[in-house]
Amino acid sequence: MTTTPDEPLDPDEDAPDPPAPAYARTRDPVEMVVRVKAEGMRLDQYLQIYFHDFSRAELQKAIGGGHVTVNAKATKPSYKVRNNDALFVRMPEPLHDTIIPEDIPLEVLYEDECVALINKPTNMVVHPARGNWSGTLANALAFRFKENLSNANGTFRPGIVHRLDRDTSGVILIAKDEVTHREVSQQFESRKIHKEYVALTTGELDRDSDYVEARLKHHPTIREQMIAVTDPLDPDAKDACSFYEVLERFRGFTLVKVQPRTGRTHQIRVHLAYVGCPVLADRVYGSGGQFSLSQAASGIKPADDVVLIKRQALHAFRLRFKHPKFGRWVEVEAPLPPDIRAALDALREHRPLR
Repeated sequence: MTTTPDEPLDPDEDAPDPPAPAYARTRDPVEMVVRVKAEGMRLDQYLQIYFHDFSRAELQKAIGGGHVTVNAKATKPSYKVRNNDALFVRMPEPLHDTIIPEDIPLEVLYEDECVALINKPTNMVVHPARGNWSGTLANALAFRFKENLSNANGTFRPGIVHRLDRDTSGVILIAKDEVTHREVSQQFESRKIHKEYVALTTGELDRDSDYVEARLKHHPTIREQMIAVTDPLDPDAKDACSFYEVLERFRGFTLVKVQPRTGRTHQIRVHLAYVGCPVLADRVYGSGGQFSLSQAASGIKPADDVVLIKRQALHAFRLRFKHPKFGRWVEVEAPLPPDIRAALDALREHRPLR
């Protein structure tokens, strides 16, 4: 961890979780009016911004069950909201109303009275949702920091300011109070927080550094996936830009540093796949969910083969932000985890450039 004097702001960011309004956790009836910036968003997605205690599936069920009306009429979760739509929401009780603290070890990279920066391990969901009510980062945070966490994003997301995919490891920032949460969220939104990722890719990037600019939207049939869009007029797509710099080259593989200039879902993974070099072992956007020694070296007998990595080789390596209370710059790095190091060692030994 390092701190530096005041310096020019860096424009990089990852999208934060928006702080929830006061009514996000109430079960009392709520009247809402859609504003123009949300026009065209699915109703279930729009509600998920405000009702953090509910999973997407629960919101869809609530809409289908008549708990939500639009302009005094029942509708479907897929309804595209419009400017000035009047919503009436009476949410049912959530399946779970508290988060259970769990004694899960955490690697704390930096901590003070306002924030903590955690090295999130792979195979850990950030916050509870249907199917993942335990074992999440939020469960671990509730045990480690007790009541000293912001609830700005709801009771199921204590301290959570932004997110990482389940199988992406690395630095994640935690807020301990609502004021800090609001101020660091603003830094994310205004692109003043600098984040760097390190990825191993399948394929060789043809340039040493470049920008990838491809608009992104949800896959039309596979809800869990995003896709790159070439049509500049597609109303469902959002602008996305990533800068990459090659760190090391191998025969058929590349080690690359990526700085997301915007914070879209799965942005780095989709952008690298878009330029023909998907993240190694990415089961969603690549060609398989693991990487073995035999894929790096020829002549490996089945009895001698080992799996080196079994998740996407993507790691949030560095995060730098301006401390909201002390005014100084704080920068932390999370060392590469053992599985990515093992894959790198195999490539250096068996796939060096001749």
